[in-house]
Amino acid sequence: MKKTILITGANGLLGQKLVELLVQESTVDLIATAKGENRLPNSAGYRYVSLDITNSGEVNTVFDTYQPHVVIHTAAMTNVDTCETDQTGCELLNVTAVAYLIEACQKHNTFLCHLSTDFIFDGADGPYTEEAIPNPISVYGASKLRAEKLLEASSIRWAIARTVLVFGIVSDMSRTNIILWVKKSLEEGKQINVVTDQFRTPTLAEDLAMGCWLIAHKEAKGIFNISGSDFLTPYEMAIKTANFYGLPVELIQQADSSTFSQPAKRPPRTGFILDKARRELGYQPRTFDDGIALMAKQIQ
Repeated sequence: MKKTILITGANGLLGQKLVELLVQESTVDLIATAKGENRLPNSAGYRYVSLDITNSGEVNTVFDTYQPHVVIHTAAMTNVDTCETDQTGCELLNVTAVAYLIEACQKHNTFLCHLSTDFIFDGADGPYTEEAIPNPISVYGASKLRAEKLLEASSIRWAIARTVLVFGIVSDMSRTNIILWVKKSLEEGKQINVVTDQFRTPTLAEDLAMGCWLIAHKEAKGIFNISGSDFLTPYEMAIKTANFYGLPVELIQQADSSTFSQPAKRPPRTGFILDKARRELGYQPRTFDDGIALMAKQIQ
């Protein structure tokens, strides 16, 4: 019997990678949802449905119609600074919408895989295990933690996939990432300042999609760290990118976070320990270098 899997946020980076991955699975009947038009380059192998997850009526109608066995919830307000300036919008999309999804999942006995973030931590002592105590220092981080608490308090079957600094490329992406930014800047001969005092385990979007699929396929309950395994500063990521493309590393200047003024605080040292995901899911992320190489192929 085929398993009906519904994805929210299908137009986003992770959403598009999930669709690419799951249309290849013969055991999956895939429903891709996002607000507005379908922006995916291919429309074969899945059904696209427009869905505003902040509208409980729409959520219920879509669930009643398609009765998904599993939902992979990727839609969120993820711009950390926008969350500071639009706290109402952040709460609606990152918390209230999750409550609507939980309600619908309860009604249909649907398993919910929810995406969360390293920004639920203060970054005092990363990298973190799944058992670490959250302490968010931004509106975004606090909203994602409230959503986690809603799941933990619910009676549905759930998993939380926490991730870190997702990078990748899709055909229509307007949003850049550190690799594309470094490549473009150095190709144009621009000097760039890159921080050395933040640490992350950057995550290739394809790897995150695979982690979500492993959770969805097994309906594995609980919290899982799904990220890359290389513990790097943005400066180190920039140097690796420059070296890969043979671009001048001397244009990359070391900086610290205090030189940048951003509305939201960033946790200095996050990143994840992946032992649980490796052991229970068989999750195996690529290296950051492999991620750069894969993106280079996709850019061509």
